[in-house]
Amino acid sequence: MTDLVDNPMLLPDPEPAEVRYTIISVDDHLVEPPGMFDGRLSSKFQSRAPKVVTNENGHEVWEFEGQRFTQVGMNAVAGRQKSMKNLEPTKFSDMRKGCWDISERVRDMDLNGVWASMNFPSMITGFCGRVFAQIDDLDLGYATTQAWNDWLYEEWWQPATDRIIPLGLTFLADPEKGAAEIRRNAARGFVAVTLPERPQNIGFPSLFSGYWDPIVQACAETDTVIALHVGSSGGYPSPADAPALQLGATMFGQLSLAACAEWLWSGYPLKYPNLKITMSEGGIGWVAMLLDRLDNIVDRSGYGLGWETRPADVLKRNFSFCTIDDPSTIVTRHRIGIENIMFETDYPHGDGTWPDTQQVVADTYGDLPSDELRAILCENAARVFRHPLPSEVLPR
Repeated sequence: MTDLVDNPMLLPDPEPAEVRYTIISVDDHLVEPPGMFDGRLSSKFQSRAPKVVTNENGHEVWEFEGQRFTQVGMNAVAGRQKSMKNLEPTKFSDMRKGCWDISERVRDMDLNGVWASMNFPSMITGFCGRVFAQIDDLDLGYATTQAWNDWLYEEWWQPATDRIIPLGLTFLADPEKGAAEIRRNAARGFVAVTLPERPQNIGFPSLFSGYWDPIVQACAETDTVIALHVGSSGGYPSPADAPALQLGATMFGQLSLAACAEWLWSGYPLKYPNLKITMSEGGIGWVAMLLDRLDNIVDRSGYGLGWETRPADVLKRNFSFCTIDDPSTIVTRHRIGIENIMFETDYPHGDGTWPDTQQVVADTYGDLPSDELRAILCENAARVFRHPLPSEVLPR
């Protein structure tokens, strides 16, 4: 693969950031490397494992069961020349090696002043394992799901257990097998699983059908956090002739709001008081409004009656929310609950703040009290995901 210095798309390494804040990012991404499935499936399935091929345009793409998945990097543009940030990577050499190589990822985290990171998957899984659960041969799909988790355990987490928060996939096509995979992962240290935000939007039963009961029960029993990433159930439904990219990116928060309301009213958080659900990349600007609305439909209209615990209290008990930078709505943090807000850098995506995250925090949140900064930037994530903090947590 081409070295960074040979690729005019990529800037030289930045100078290491001055570390003023201890940061745990709960929403970053890995880009699955070529060969990640080699030797990880049984002889029956190995020849049918996902693989990277070069298409007729010279682009490196994933191929699996007759389908091709383009945009290998899924907007993996960290470290690019600014003029090229709007171009999707077409080859692995168009990306920083930190996208798929763990030693280089830790190095990029050090350059950015990030202590620990949780990484969602990319295109070949559909953010939540959807691709593996929607092929015709479900036995192959299940084997591929397990192979992905095995790779993450062996190649991504184990070499850097203090720096990486282990998040896995589960098998969405069979809730009993999905629950078993959550338990298998939890037994070896995984603390989170990525699930679709609104599963009915991508061909699965809704949260209100009972279909997801075994998976949610397994999460509650193993203290596995349910991590819901924007886009895991598709994007915003753009009207005809609308600028889909611009409109879809603008409406990320709306996607998170809708998903959060559905997960709340599914009753799962009421049934399992210890269940943890995190909303990734949707920002926090809508959360205070949702809390106000939940109180309104209990106290004024009566539409929200029926639970022994107030819906707004269930939301604040079971859910955590995620901010990259919300300069206008950080003032709502006490309504949301300082303890319910976590931080993300979104490496290596276009919304991400690498390599300037320390400065972004200083510019956006630098006037917050130190105890609130520590909570939002790292302590809440350490508690939710049971992850170690460094010996010194900043700011003091």
